[in-house]
Amino acid sequence: MTPSTTARAQLWEGGGSFRSIEVELPDPAPGELLVELRAATICGSDRHTVSGRRPGACPSILGHEGVGEVVASRRPGVDVGERVVFAVTVSCGRCRHCRRGLTAKCESVRKAGHESFEGDWQLSGTYATHLHVLAGQSVTVVPEGIPDAVASTAGCAVATVMAVLERAGDLRDRTVLVNGIGMLGMIAVAAARSRGARHIIACDPNPANLNQVAGIADELSAPGACLTVDVALEFSGVSEGASACLRSLDTGGTAVFAGTVAPVPAVDLDPEWLVRGWRTVTGVHNFEPRHLEQAVAFLAAEWEQLRWKEILGEPITLSELPAAFRSSSPATRMVVTP
Repeated sequence: MTPSTTARAQLWEGGGSFRSIEVELPDPAPGELLVELRAATICGSDRHTVSGRRPGACPSILGHEGVGEVVASRRPGVDVGERVVFAVTVSCGRCRHCRRGLTAKCESVRKAGHESFEGDWQLSGTYATHLHVLAGQSVTVVPEGIPDAVASTAGCAVATVMAVLERAGDLRDRTVLVNGIGMLGMIAVAAARSRGARHIIACDPNPANLNQVAGIADELSAPGACLTVDVALEFSGVSEGASACLRSLDTGGTAVFAGTVAPVPAVDLDPEWLVRGWRTVTGVHNFEPRHLEQAVAFLAAEWEQLRWKEILGEPITLSELPAAFRSSSPATRMVVTP
């Protein structure tokens, strides 16, 4: 069979408008890869982009969570035929943020699934048959045993949770609140359990979401409950959730916010309460290469903790993607199979 010379993709043209296109496959430059995608997942941030809640380059090929097979490599240590996941961010490695170890905040950062199709990185998103991985974009090889659809979540949801847990510190014998039980919240509950948390409280207004972590969390809670915890992890992305996490913090407690990736009303923070209580409040956006490696290791060891069949639902094809953005789904993450 003659190898394909083009990729198929769904080009987002604004609003709910997508167009099926073909794109000539690039020849990777030094440090780059060409990956044939085996699965992609629809992240909530892409739904925010399509709905207009957050800005995005347009036109573009959206999507940043995926897994695929390397079909061309000019990166030492990554071979053709390996199954890989990849980071959202592409960093320069030289600017002041990169030198500090904050490559996700590179001063010239580029992001998979967030780049204009009219620029020089056309195949930047995972809603396509192929992805062009740039130099400065970390990749991790996926071991056998992790299904494609599960592995696909590593490059955003799971790696972000690994970064959040790093910020939260040692969870052993701690009481942990996970607020917002979407994809990241579900992963966080399972990861907190694997890291020795003493008591895990999952909080969400949707009973169906809470049901996904029943048996992993020690306590299921609706918003409004009076809670006292050592660690609060905020994934809901709403002001009420942020305020609830702050209110819950015991003396010496830590809150890590990761869900607020679009503008929301500000919340009150009392400096005296912070100081006298030795409390820590911090945030995480995206992740570092080590977190991608940790994400794959976590999935290799723990993926069967979660109810993936219910979380992911039935897969859809690339041609069905536009319709998926026009409707809601009972699945937490929808899987696209190119």
